[in-house]
Amino acid sequence: MNIKILFCFLCLTLILLCGCSTNKNSSSEKPNIILLMNDDMGYECLSSNGSTSYQTPVLDSLSKDGMRFTNCYSQPLCTPSRVKIMTGKYNSNNYIDFGYLDVGQKTFGNILKKAGYKTLVAGKWQLNGVQTKEPGYASLNRPYEFGFDEYCLWWLTSKGSRYSDPKIVANKHPVEATIDDYGPDIVSDYVVNFIERNKDEPFFVYYPMILVHSPFQPTPDSPEWQSIDTRKENHIRYFKDMVEYTDKIVGKISGKLNELGLAGNTIFIFTGDNGTNTNIITQTINGPYPGGKGRLKDNGNHVPLIINWPAGGIKNSVNTELVEFSDFLPTFADAIGAEIPNDINGKSFYNLITNKTYMERESVFIHYWPKPQEISNRSGCFARTKDYKLYSNGQFFDMKNDKWEKSPLNISTLTNKEKAVYEMLRLKIDTENIWDFSKPHRILN
Repeated sequence: MNIKILFCFLCLTLILLCGCSTNKNSSSEKPNIILLMNDDMGYECLSSNGSTSYQTPVLDSLSKDGMRFTNCYSQPLCTPSRVKIMTGKYNSNNYIDFGYLDVGQKTFGNILKKAGYKTLVAGKWQLNGVQTKEPGYASLNRPYEFGFDEYCLWWLTSKGSRYSDPKIVANKHPVEATIDDYGPDIVSDYVVNFIERNKDEPFFVYYPMILVHSPFQPTPDSPEWQSIDTRKENHIRYFKDMVEYTDKIVGKISGKLNELGLAGNTIFIFTGDNGTNTNIITQTINGPYPGGKGRLKDNGNHVPLIINWPAGGIKNSVNTELVEFSDFLPTFADAIGAEIPNDINGKSFYNLITNKTYMERESVFIHYWPKPQEISNRSGCFARTKDYKLYSNGQFFDMKNDKWEKSPLNISTLTNKEKAVYEMLRLKIDTENIWDFSKPHRILN
């Protein structure tokens, strides 16, 4: 009897060991990575960040169970942000023109695919150079060249509608759609399907979302969607519906991870590509907050960042460290044990989200010139800490006490602390800014 009991015990132990070795949520395995980047949703739009205009319960829950960042900075506009986050480089180093990503660049898609990940990009592309007729702008292979095994994209080689009756291409084939189909649903359904098909191996999903960019139109949850006459109506009142539909889509994807038992070891990230549309004023617990898309002030580039990863030990924390868009590529490389390219500008914050020793980023640098062939008073660059911000033209602001930048500090009356910060930021700008903003950088043929 004792021998039988011992035999049964050994068998049970073996079964448990085998089960542990195949646990999809085991932190010893490479994590899945999902990066969702909303289009035109600034920091202030999430209720967890103080919004009282919109309800974002899914994102609030992910924030509560994960890590919410208060100092994440993008570029002020879509293409500049996409180029920066995908390559880990400042715009001063590799930005060519609006709507275009240089074919000579390597992205986080290339890095993760090389490491054995199944990779998907879904959502808004706008990187082939259609507007400026770059060589090869009509290529249906461009997402593959940037490291993605599959794609489901709006605005690949032509624009068309993004919402009702959308024009979307999936893996070189147009997606059949009608007036009753909603672009964000088509794309997010593809994401969910991709996750299901690749649940047994590590995957990377980059989802630059179609929402909440103008035109401000009804979503399938809006009463006006039910009528063809009002379905494509463009009015600012629908912005609230669009924000809340974004939250619903986030729930669809995070819910699928939970259903498949993948949530534990998936690094799930939500951010925004730039500030909110300038026609939008969001009410917050600190008062009204105007959108600043396209501007160099904080409301143009201060964006939400939420990271949820149970296996990484993240739990109900608020992080005030500086993070900028060049940091995502090296962080992903760190997370999967891949080599970080030596020609990038970003700093990995992997240790920050895994509660390991982390040396804080000293400053954020933003170089912004969306159409380099044109001179614009919106273009420029700055470097900043949490509390101070210096522009290349010499204007220096105390952001803690003057967040709308109304009164630049007098350089001749700076305190010793302010002088030290000023000199550090001045050096950063002088080192990184290689463009002359007073003359066109690129002349198109």
